[in-house]
Amino acid sequence: MKRTVALMMLSLFSIAVLSGCNTVAGAGKDVQKAGEKVEDAAKR
Repeated sequence: MKRTVALMMLSLFSIAVLSGCNTVAGAGKDVQKAGEKVEDAAKR
């Protein structure tokens, strides 16, 4: 029983960490695109 609970907790933690990574990566891409637009405007 303890092993089952431990595996369930580990899997929930893993899912949370992986989804957090995707969110941070998406936010990073958005910031990068915004930076590129600012850079293009500065070049003009």
